[in-house]
Amino acid sequence: MATTMHSAVVEAFGKPLVLREWAIPTPGPGQIVVKTEACGVCHTDLHAAHGDWPLKPKLPFIPGHEGIGIVSAVGAGVTIVKAGDRVGVPWLYSACGHCEYCLTAWETVCAEAEFGGYTKNGGFAEYILADPDYVAHIPSGLDALAAAPIICAGITTYKGLKETGARPGEWVAISGAGGLGHLAIQYAKVMGLMVCAVDIDDRKLAQATTLGADCVVNAKSGDPAAAVKKLTDGGAHGVLITAPSLIAFNQGVAMTRKHGICVLVGLPPGEFPIPLFDVVANCITIRGSFVGTRHDMAEALAFAAQGKVKADIEPQPLSAINEVLQRLEHGDVPARVVIDFAHT
Repeated sequence: MATTMHSAVVEAFGKPLVLREWAIPTPGPGQIVVKTEACGVCHTDLHAAHGDWPLKPKLPFIPGHEGIGIVSAVGAGVTIVKAGDRVGVPWLYSACGHCEYCLTAWETVCAEAEFGGYTKNGGFAEYILADPDYVAHIPSGLDALAAAPIICAGITTYKGLKETGARPGEWVAISGAGGLGHLAIQYAKVMGLMVCAVDIDDRKLAQATTLGADCVVNAKSGDPAAAVKKLTDGGAHGVLITAPSLIAFNQGVAMTRKHGICVLVGLPPGEFPIPLFDVVANCITIRGSFVGTRHDMAEALAFAAQGKVKADIEPQPLSAINEVLQRLEHGDVPARVVIDFAHT
């Protein structure tokens, strides 16, 4: 029986991932091991590999937080999943379960939270050690490749849209129509919202229209905030900024309707200035939204299982991971790349 697995490892920040053998994990009490079928590639993986954020992962580590697979081994005391179940190992790897945030269904901001592919080894490997209390339960009929983007890009955009407070018939502006944005558009339409998609890539805007966006704005053409305000008759009730761009953050606040909510989910390094007079005088709320809870996950997956939301997927083998990350860095990934472990 094999004791090692293929994996893609960050050994130094800012350097290509190293394809190497890694010991297959063994589950301890309260743990499970998942045999990976697919793992989505997210912009966060790029940030992790570059060490962009203040809290850096401990080297070496295995990125990937959209891992989907079959439970292959179960530790003592585990009852919530069993061998043979299909589960996802998401960004929220685990939390304490008893703090004020966990008790109020805000486990994503638990001080003791662990993160898949960041503080815990993730899905760019053939097996993943996981916490059964925090894995995503993949509905029957949703295959691994289709499910992978939903457990990060899907839940992040779905939760972000909920956080805008926009109601059916109201406008949301979705800034960034790529990997996260193309899912956000679909969730927004299922939620009964009017959608204005904003991007700098005409290909992505064309896809946004196909997916149901009511109007589109190319942010490179003139003043995108003014264009959104004109198209939405005063600004979007809710703005969701998925683009990892500080320019997009500034534009997003300016697109927000009076008394509207601008939700930030993109995570570019750095800071951005807030136009205080406009925010105060127009009673605008600026809100951060960080992935989503286990309940949000179940809802996001249900929409996908019902065929109402579908990620645009490009399968790639694990051996291509550095090329994929390079393309992601240069904005050359139209939607979502998913590592297919049937072809590692």
